[in-house]
Amino acid sequence: MELTALTSISPIDGRYRKQTESLSPYFSEYALIQYRVLVEVEYFIALVELQLPQLKGILSAGLKKELREIYIQFTIDDANRVKAIEHTTNHDVKAVEYFIKEKIQPLGLAKIEEFIHFGLTSQDINNTAIPLIIKAANEEVLFPKIDTIIAKLNKLAKDWKNIPMLAHTHGQPASPTKLGKEMLVFVERLQVQLFQLKAIPYSAKFGGATGNFNAHHIAYPKTNWVVFANNFLTSIGLERSQYTTQIEHYDNLAAMFDAYKRINTILLDLSKDMWQYISMEYFKQQLKAGEVGSSAMPHKVNPIDFENAEGNFGIANAIFEHLSAKLPISRLQRDLTDSTILRNIGVPLGHTLIGYNSLLNGLGKLLLNKAALSAHLDANWAVVAEAIQTILRREGYPKPYEALKVLTRTNNKIGEKEIKKFIGTLKVNAKVKAELSNITPHNYTGVY
Repeated sequence: MELTALTSISPIDGRYRKQTESLSPYFSEYALIQYRVLVEVEYFIALVELQLPQLKGILSAGLKKELREIYIQFTIDDANRVKAIEHTTNHDVKAVEYFIKEKIQPLGLAKIEEFIHFGLTSQDINNTAIPLIIKAANEEVLFPKIDTIIAKLNKLAKDWKNIPMLAHTHGQPASPTKLGKEMLVFVERLQVQLFQLKAIPYSAKFGGATGNFNAHHIAYPKTNWVVFANNFLTSIGLERSQYTTQIEHYDNLAAMFDAYKRINTILLDLSKDMWQYISMEYFKQQLKAGEVGSSAMPHKVNPIDFENAEGNFGIANAIFEHLSAKLPISRLQRDLTDSTILRNIGVPLGHTLIGYNSLLNGLGKLLLNKAALSAHLDANWAVVAEAIQTILRREGYPKPYEALKVLTRTNNKIGEKEIKKFIGTLKVNAKVKAELSNITPHNYTGVY
């Protein structure tokens, strides 16, 4: 069966392909091969610029440009050629090496072709290509999407700055708040976690078979290979882990996945809150012509975008959890469990991106229902009891908390009438009574 969006096993490449295709240039097999070629070519150029005796005077500026075109102009046909070579080698990175050697033949570099992949192990390439991929995907796709969510929430916070709303603690009516402030809660949380995510270094392993530059040093013992490797990785935007086994530690990668997990958890929390607000009719939802909320119940408009976001954040976090727990663990100097795991990085990020898009769609459909918010406040005058007893405390009134407790717990219904009647019985001066009488669920919202 031909692979299409309809025949794909994973919804990332099937049902949700349009939402996730922006990640294809980073987490597809094609992308991994391209970035491996990038690392091999840039390493080859760096070796030449090191002026090793056999490489002096080899490359002109024009030749460097032609070398870089190998990965800049990398095509699907090129990737297929690498896969064809891999069919013989049964080794994906060795296939990349042979592919580049083919490519440099017409450039007159055949005599130095053995400096392609010189002294390296496959993980020097993989553990450099993958952080480069993640860095590019973060900076070009995922971080901008998080920024868009924060900007949207900031706008809603501004639009709803003065909208009073009944708060709920433990599922019960609580001291009123402002809808705008509740949006800022999520803005602040996201900003803090995004800052921490961006602060995590993109670490790479580059040091030969078991991290000691054994092959490099035996060939050129007078060259400082540690300095060379540090400079090389810095030049392509990475930080080199100084003491490694055959593979990268993945500790920073694990930290990155944990940071994404926290951001997703915050957005999952937001999705659940918005779902609840919709169920309470604080919001209605805009619909496009022809859309159906339920196949059986014509009246329904389901909060499907928030439900979709919640589901995808959950899947993403489950996989992030496994990645961050598994990758930093490898038997002795390395086992191969990280190899297949690393190929799945795009999966949780794909589900994360679907969650981001669904959440933004949901936020974009919200229609504020002021009448419902106002009615809910009017139906819960008991929440001003806190305000009244606090002012009575200020005035030295005896046992104000207990007095309000009796009022609110012995009456089946506490409304404006009952509150005003209670205030009238208090033995306080007229000014304080007036102050107390001015308190309503609509204006007892504090400051922020």
